[in-house]
Amino acid sequence: MKASFAAADRSRIEKVIREKYAEAARSPEGLFHYPVGRAGLEALTYDHEMIQRVPDSVLASYCGVGNPFSLGPLRPGEKVLDIGCGGGVDTFVAAFLLGPTGQAVGIDATPEMLERARQNQLKVPLARVAFLPASAEDLPFRDQSFHVVISNGVFNLIPDKASALTEVLRVLKPEGRFMIADQVLTGEMPENSAARVARWAG
Repeated sequence: MKASFAAADRSRIEKVIREKYAEAARSPEGLFHYPVGRAGLEALTYDHEMIQRVPDSVLASYCGVGNPFSLGPLRPGEKVLDIGCGGGVDTFVAAFLLGPTGQAVGIDATPEMLERARQNQLKVPLARVAFLPASAEDLPFRDQSFHVVISNGVFNLIPDKASALTEVLRVLKPEGRFMIADQVLTGEMPENSAARVARWAG
């Protein structure tokens, strides 16, 4: 469904999301209704060996809602895009799975989260990892750039999901894979846009 938010509504949504995730960049503890950090990774059955390869101070920034890696393998040498990378934990896990010839790129629209990812990168010895500022609705990559796109708890926050999905398909190589973990609405969506924005911003 195409987004139909007024400019003011979209600005309000983006402001609330930016403020929440700026705070989460400092620490996600207490901001979400599910476990975060190492406890969240363990609850979502991330590979124990991968978790052990990442310092606790980096794991502490994890606030994903699912395990995109449970949806299929990453192959050595592939190139992976992590949309809404947050503190970079999923980007690092992807890089470990891809091996020394693969490449993992994380993007995030919240400057504080991007800075947290870059600070975390100093603690994780991986050469072929990059973190860039970008929106899912306008990806700064050429067509067919990636073998895999992953995303964890991000698409529910995006105002124009149709544009974001179009961008994912554009940057994926033929027969590429989109591995997404997210939250979904149960029940009816409010028809009134003001009510939708209020729920989003809540």
